[in-house]
Amino acid sequence: MIDKFMRAPYREGARGPIAFDCWGLCIAVRHQVFGLPLMPSLGAVGKDKLRANTAAYHELRQGMEECAPEPGAIAAVFRGALCLHVGVVVESEGRLKVLDTNPGGACLRTTGEFEAAHPRVVYYRDRRILPEQTQ
Repeated sequence: MIDKFMRAPYREGARGPIAFDCWGLCIAVRHQVFGLPLMPSLGAVGKDKLRANTAAYHELRQGMEECAPEPGAIAAVFRGALCLHVGVVVESEGRLKVLDTNPGGACLRTTGEFEAAHPRVVYYRDRRILPEQTQ
């Protein structure tokens, strides 16, 4: 099911269904693949809007909890206190991987590869979701 997301082009501010930016891809995959409630669209966030990204992160963080990588978790990338980028954890070929997108297109990497490519990665699950909902 993630194939359609892998083929989707990157477009700044896009929330799908044809094109996505990193946040749009994250919320769409969580909803369509894992059946989780849609998260806010956060229209002000974007690749070059680090202050808006960080403000949105602090707002959303209220309902999230840190976790180890798990299917449906958000992989948030930080440099210092700034939130730079997000991806979503999926299971592919029996391994946990992070699906994300940038101007070059969608990318699927193991969690280790994703972490090695970024300054700091923190994984979050929505604590308003019961664990059995992600099964």
